[in-house]
Amino acid sequence: MIEDTMTLLSLLGRIMRYFLLRPETLFLLCISLALWSYFFHTDEVKTIVKSSRDAVKMVKGKVAEIMQNDRLGGLDVLDAEFSKTWEFKSHNVAVYSIQGRRDHMEDRFEVITDLVNKTHPSIFGIFDGHGGEATEYVKSRLPEVLKQHLQDYEKDKENSVLSYQTILEQQILSIDREMLEKLTVSYDEAGTTCLIALLSDKELTVANVGDSRGVLCDKDGNAIPLSHDHKPYQLKERKRIKRAGGFISFNGSWRVQGILAMSRSLGDYPLKNLNVVIPDPDILSFDLDKLQPEFMILASDGLWDAFSNEEAVRFIKERLDEPHFGAKSIVLQSFYRGCPDNITVMVVKFRSSSKTEEQ
Repeated sequence: MIEDTMTLLSLLGRIMRYFLLRPETLFLLCISLALWSYFFHTDEVKTIVKSSRDAVKMVKGKVAEIMQNDRLGGLDVLDAEFSKTWEFKSHNVAVYSIQGRRDHMEDRFEVITDLVNKTHPSIFGIFDGHGGEATEYVKSRLPEVLKQHLQDYEKDKENSVLSYQTILEQQILSIDREMLEKLTVSYDEAGTTCLIALLSDKELTVANVGDSRGVLCDKDGNAIPLSHDHKPYQLKERKRIKRAGGFISFNGSWRVQGILAMSRSLGDYPLKNLNVVIPDPDILSFDLDKLQPEFMILASDGLWDAFSNEEAVRFIKERLDEPHFGAKSIVLQSFYRGCPDNITVMVVKFRSSSKTEEQ
């Protein structure tokens, strides 16, 4: 028995000497001990770990504070945290817009109303650019051009062969042709979305190019889509792109020719020359007497990355009594949900909701 035990110990000793005392094993053991000692005992690493924990606590505290403020009816956050910040409030419309986590602010908006003389419908626009001067060009040109044509139309409406829909389509396509001429000369490959709403007493007409989006809250609190995103993966768009000789590929999102994450836009002359991206707007009209809407939301895709149509309507409905009709709250909420994009939200309250409040 003793001899067997001695034999076993002798065998284990030979194995340990063979494997553990080899130069390679000893070298790896020393490296492992050194790394363990460095990562778990140096002051620098302890400081980094502590800082990370503090940062997590700070973020948790900030989110908790925001959620608490949100429950109290508003968000009180310094605008400096969001780089470039724009806000607008006039009568029944409010806009809040932040640069957010992007290096540049490429969202734009426009509001043109004539509440006194009513020479034309109110014009509301959201434009979300991707590079260059396209967004600023459309923002400064299209609403003013629409205003002039709408005023002419209203003067002789009964004898005109035009309509809000045809005026919108003609002027959007015209602005795109202007842009292509100018941007091609300067080799500016920029482009932009275009979401335009015309609001008269009894009719709402919405034109959309790209992936900015509108949604309406009707009298029953339902979310009614005012537009549909133009995305490359949609069957209709995919077939059109393929017929034009183009392709779509996935790189985090579906993109036309591996470049553009939307299938329609204004500008983007290299893709327009290939006919794989087009400027044709989808235009929808809504009967206000039938819907009796409370408000509508027009926003760049930064909002829709964080909210569904239904969520956005519920969120704003609970905050219409805020100074920005809930626009500021939902923008900041989108930012804290992690949206990486510029975020612009416009909330338009309809006359019916104003009358209800007055009563």
